[in-house]
Amino acid sequence: MKKRDFCIEVTLSVILFFVRAAATLTCCEASDGKPLHYVTQISNVLSRGPETIVDLQPFRRTASIRIKGPGSEEGSATLINLNPNINAWYLLVLNWQGGPSEAYHLENPKPESQMLMLDSGYSSGPVIVQGKNKFPCDLWVAPQESLKKAVRTGIPYASLCDGKLYLRNLTKGHRTSLEAVTDFLRDKVPGGEKIISTVRDSFFKYQYQKKAEEQTELAPREVTPGIKVYNRPSPALLGPGETKPIVKPDDLGIELDESARGGIVPGFWYGAKGNPGIYISVIMPNRISPEVMRSYSKVVNSLDGVESGGLVYLVAFDLNQFDLKFALGTDHPRVGWSAHIPDQMRDKNLPGPDGISTVSPLVSTGLINPVDSAKVAAAFTGGFKRVHGAFKYGTLSLINHGSHYGFIENGVQFSRLCPQLSTLYILDNGHIEMKTWTAKDDTLLPRIRYARQNGVPLIAGVDQVTGLSAPGDLVGRWGPGNWSGSEDTKLRTLRAGAGLQESRGSRFLIYAFFWSATPSAMARVFQAYGCRYAMHLDMNAPVHTYLAIYRRQDASIYVEHLIRQMGDADMTVKGQRVPRFLVTADDRDFFYMIRKEMR
Repeated sequence: MKKRDFCIEVTLSVILFFVRAAATLTCCEASDGKPLHYVTQISNVLSRGPETIVDLQPFRRTASIRIKGPGSEEGSATLINLNPNINAWYLLVLNWQGGPSEAYHLENPKPESQMLMLDSGYSSGPVIVQGKNKFPCDLWVAPQESLKKAVRTGIPYASLCDGKLYLRNLTKGHRTSLEAVTDFLRDKVPGGEKIISTVRDSFFKYQYQKKAEEQTELAPREVTPGIKVYNRPSPALLGPGETKPIVKPDDLGIELDESARGGIVPGFWYGAKGNPGIYISVIMPNRISPEVMRSYSKVVNSLDGVESGGLVYLVAFDLNQFDLKFALGTDHPRVGWSAHIPDQMRDKNLPGPDGISTVSPLVSTGLINPVDSAKVAAAFTGGFKRVHGAFKYGTLSLINHGSHYGFIENGVQFSRLCPQLSTLYILDNGHIEMKTWTAKDDTLLPRIRYARQNGVPLIAGVDQVTGLSAPGDLVGRWGPGNWSGSEDTKLRTLRAGAGLQESRGSRFLIYAFFWSATPSAMARVFQAYGCRYAMHLDMNAPVHTYLAIYRRQDASIYVEHLIRQMGDADMTVKGQRVPRFLVTADDRDFFYMIRKEMR
């Protein structure tokens, strides 16, 4: 047995041990390490000061009434619309005389057309208002006691009032063996991060470098791509003669339409079969136009042979046909301090950079809600976990408590958006934007429904003179850019990113997957495709860079993964893979696409 193979085998044996240990230790814990309960018990949620996530919501609206319980006991009900501008999430707090407070996280599935309110003339539950119509919603009176029944179901979204509302129940999110190991090492083992780095920089680096070097390429031949580009994303800027070779990407798990019958020309876009508005492309950086590759040489590092010749896989979504949404996982990203920041940036009087260490009494389900699940067309993982979601080096590490990455779901701030960080956000009207956040952009907060930050930009605009996409200033700087990798600046690893392309009056969100690349290679690819902004997502393993699209036919749904190996992240039930985010709750945050015409 070769020495490398022996080391890998030993490493995997150690990983397996920790997987079993982690499964034993965490089976009955919530994300904050406390026993898992479906009803969050809180005390004086409205008067504890900046200690709960409720206190972080600047637009919240609160109302209270006196009520009677199923046994005629007296109490009060407090209803908090966490962001009336978005009108999606409510917190219902019941205080019974002589008993503890109970908090219930309610979701409004029709925020555009209905709202929830308390009415002193109706003390059995809230009232649902739809235009001029009002529907009483009995929740805490006998014999229904709908809230208690909904809690007992244990499902992430429990229907209330004939489906007009949902109760969000705490649940345990699925995670792969790799994620179980890394979480256990980080949370339970002193020096665990060092162990993770060692495994990543030996076994996984070797594995993904090997994958990057593998590609199936047919013999070069004269080709004129017979691809209609109307209503498709713009093709990549290629070097002279680079439309001749055709490649056959064996790792691609998405079936293409008839335009790809003869093979794939790098840099061009092909439709996903049975999924209008979704397009696939592949490219190798060494096929990119020399004009692009020579630009910004003082900002972008030169590429080595592996990443120059490595096949990059891209998916584009036509934003005329899709809406984008974002959801937190059951466990990640967390809201406490990142261990990554310099010690002097941690305020020991606060449990986290925003003053909280848990999302309680709110509930993160890690699952697409029932209304959206019928219309979802794709899903992909978000950004870094909180452990790496802040800066260890450079200017950004020394301001704003270490510049922790912010995120917002359904208008609720879980962690404040931080200036100078790459931000993908969605407004209340569905408009999707990407930019580097500034303090002035806080004026947008009343309108932001979803937002996710992840580091600094790969692409930060377009050069008005050359027309080329302009890489971010920190693309080539490991520490100040917080690009992760390893401390000896071995930046090349498996990575994913997202960019925004505007072409012929259409806008496309582009997702890119790299088997083994540095941020410089990522920037070159997003430059080649003319993205006006691009940002890093996650890295290091297919489970962290997961993307799946869903093809519906009759009553069936077919799941296709961008890279076949990404399917390993799905849970297996009775021999069948069950897609994460769509059917099974997941511990990681994610984005998902909703087809507009299916509304």
